[in-house]
Formats: sequence, C-alpha cells, structure tokens
Amino acid sequence: MEYYSKQITKLIEELASLPGIGTKSAQRLAFHILNMPIENVESLSNAIVDARKNVRYCKQCFTLTDDELCPICKNPKRNHKEIMVVENTRDLTAYEKTGKYEGVYHVLHGAISPMLGIGPNDIRLKELMQRLQGDVDEVIIATNSSLEGETTAMYISKLIKPTGIKVTRIASGVPVGGDLEYIDEVTLLRALEGRVEL
Repeated sequence: MEYYSKQITKLIEELASLPGIGTKSAQRLAFHILNMPIENVESLSNAIVDARKNVRYCKQCFTLTDDELCPICKNPKRNHKEIMVVENTRDLTAYEKTGKYEGVYHVLHGAISPMLGIGPNDIRLKELMQRLQGDVDEVIIATNSSLEGETTAMYISKLIKPTGIKVTRIASGVPVGGDLEYIDEVTLLRALEGRVEL
C-alpha cells in the first residue's frame, strides 16, 4: 500500500539507499528536506553534485580532495619523511582530529581480504612503494586490527623491510574506560605486548 506520492516515495528510496540510513531515517530526512526553503534545498543538491564532480584522489597520498594535492601533502610544516598508512580517508580524519601526528599519510582504500577477492593489486600498495623511492625514514602502519587489517599490515611490512626503511605498527589494546573482564584475549594480548614503561 502506498502511503506517499511517487515523488516523496522516490526521495525516501534514494535517501534509504545511502549507507547507514534506514527507512525511518530516510523518511525523517525526506520530510525535513521538503520543509526546507527551496534555496537551501538547491544549495544542498548543488553541494552534492559539485562534490561528486570535483572531488578526486590526492596524487600523492590518495585521500579525497578537490585539488591536485590535499592540504596535508601541500603543508611544508608536515614531516614528509614519516608516512602513516591507513585504510581509508575516515581513518586519516580520525588521526588528524588528535592534533598530535605531524607526518603525512598514504590511503590504501581498502585492505587485503582473500575472502572478498581483494588482493594487494586492488589497493594502493604500488603507489606506496613508489613513494618510498623518495626520502622516507619511517612507515607507520595504522590499518585496523581486524583480520584484513592485520594481513595487510604483515604484507606491507614484508614489502618494506628489505628497503631498510623503519616500519612500525600502531599499538592496539584495551580501550580507555574498558573493563578487562569484557575484553577478548587477542586484544588483551596485544595490550600486553604493546606495553610501555611508565
């Protein structure tokens, strides 16, 4: 049974097709959009179209940007000899929010996953190895601690070690505020192995 007109239904369906947006959220968004002033709706739709047309990969680190180089790669104050390898742009953003990392990044756009048919040639590893031909002192592998992230980290480490460049892996373990009794054994082991002197 149809509850809404065709155009409202179409709007809800399009919004519901976005990741993380269920039918109820799509309905709320649709009705919010329908109640917005037309100028705001046009501004929103223009922003979506402009972003889709103009956003591309940074030619150095492969994060998303609307310029040839992203602001991080362009910044001469960043340590370009230290490269943090992340799986996606959202991971890069998470590290940037800490305000503590002063190096640059390399975005893989995925992780090695034989189960999903994603191999080393399907992510930006070749481009990483090309970057390492330059003046690089350290590569920090900051992939997720999932099976795919660990597999990717090990693969990258084996590729880079023969070059003599220092390879490190981010520590992982007990989250702040986490109760030990609820944390799995692998996480506890990683926390123990990654311990630091106080």
